[in-house]
Amino acid sequence: MKEVKKVTTKKKKEEVSDGNIKENVTDTLPTTQEVATEEVTSKPLAKKGKRSAKSVAETEEKVAKEERKADSEEKANKPKVAVKPARTREERAGKKYREVAKLLEKDKEYNLKEAVELALKTSTTKFDSTVELHVNLNVDPKQADQNLRDNLVLPAGTGKAVRVAVFAEPDEAKAATAAGADIAGSDEFLQQLEKNIINFDLLITLPMMMPKLAKYAKTLGPKGLMPNPKSGTVTTNVVKAVEQAKAGRLEYRVDSTGIVHSGIGKVSFGPEKILQNVEAVLGSIKNNKPASVKTALIKSVHLTTSMGPSVRVALSEL
Repeated sequence: MKEVKKVTTKKKKEEVSDGNIKENVTDTLPTTQEVATEEVTSKPLAKKGKRSAKSVAETEEKVAKEERKADSEEKANKPKVAVKPARTREERAGKKYREVAKLLEKDKEYNLKEAVELALKTSTTKFDSTVELHVNLNVDPKQADQNLRDNLVLPAGTGKAVRVAVFAEPDEAKAATAAGADIAGSDEFLQQLEKNIINFDLLITLPMMMPKLAKYAKTLGPKGLMPNPKSGTVTTNVVKAVEQAKAGRLEYRVDSTGIVHSGIGKVSFGPEKILQNVEAVLGSIKNNKPASVKTALIKSVHLTTSMGPSVRVALSEL
């Protein structure tokens, strides 16, 4: 290995004037001189053995690994900073929620009637909240035969105004309008879809009309408005489908985690009507138990209202 060193010298200049010798020392001037110094740091590498290139690389890697290990052990031995535990939902909730949550006993399961009464009593909103039923099922939604899905008409209705549209031939459209449909038509209805005008919550049609709607699947599908035989929106009896939709037809489907979420009424319904709706939904779920499920179908049931605490229902009471 060669090093280049800078060497500075002082030049002395002698001037002869009138027989007197004057010595004048000039400023220090830098002059670059290449001084070759051979530093032998290691002996030449050998082809084999401990002094080979491969052996030297392995030794360096081993040393680096030991250094990393020592650093990690040093970090592990450092005192850990205490992490504050995450707050529960009750601790993060507002004052009203914390007050009504006191009415519920932690980890207690209530019979169905008590659960309905508590769910209504713990509603915290000023508006007419929706009563929600959440049923955790012992199914695997990835299996086609366990992907539970059905619809039914709730005894007390849903409490929600539904705008129903019917796509059918003029005669069927006229009958649907008489049954309570908000929109009914054929070609004029398609013209509205062409303009991306969607002013309905439910679309009902006949099987023979489905090919004409296929063009608008990308518009209706993501909004959950595409008619489907499983949901009862593709039927030969359009009048009956409209009447059921207006009466309070509920469609439910298990989600990817195996839970059925459904709104079964409003707080203003009162305990009796909500109880009827709960029993109707649970009865429908039990009747649709997949044959491949050999264990108990229902794992847990919870009742709640919009922004209210959850009430656990005892399975022994179902």
